[in-house]
Amino acid sequence: MSRRLVAVTLDNLDDLPLRCRSCVFWELDPVAAERAVHSGDTGLEKEAWVSAALLEWGSCGKILYVDSVPAGFALYAPPAYVPRSVAFPTSPVSADAVLLASAFVLPEFSGGGLGRMLVQGVAKDVARRGVRAIEAFGDARHEGPHCLIPADFLLSVGFKTVRPHPRFPRLRLELRNALSWREDVEVALERLLGSMAPEPAFRPV
Repeated sequence: MSRRLVAVTLDNLDDLPLRCRSCVFWELDPVAAERAVHSGDTGLEKEAWVSAALLEWGSCGKILYVDSVPAGFALYAPPAYVPRSVAFPTSPVSADAVLLASAFVLPEFSGGGLGRMLVQGVAKDVARRGVRAIEAFGDARHEGPHCLIPADFLLSVGFKTVRPHPRFPRLRLELRNALSWREDVEVALERLLGSMAPEPAFRPV
């Protein structure tokens, strides 16, 4: 089973789940989002947001493919690109952080560590651009698919609560810690695989 992470572009935007492809919960402020829903232009608004983010800031999302099938995605950007972020009681997002707005793995692919893989891919991408941390508004009462990420999941992949709230805590992942965790895992895997390698048939004398 092959897994690969690919940056979100206008060419692969349609690989997002249909509900998420046309959702502008994060991309527009509440008033503009409601107006877009009523006019039926949410798909175009989503495309315009991705286009602007790519041109002005760079990669703003990852799509995770399993054997060439879209299995999940994550969208992220500086808070200035995410108008909805100011509407939360635990806002604002810290000035040195990027906001992880959405992260979702399709139910049929859940339980395989793909959510953690998505977060690690986002961390690696933004760390290369000098970003110090990722923040997210968690949902402490998550029930089924929604635009917010379950707070329990964020805590399980290394986020720490920086501003508590009974429903929408703001959580933070320090990228140095996230990347060192990944490096430790990779080193451990290399050692494990190395210890399982068969002995050569002939040894040099």
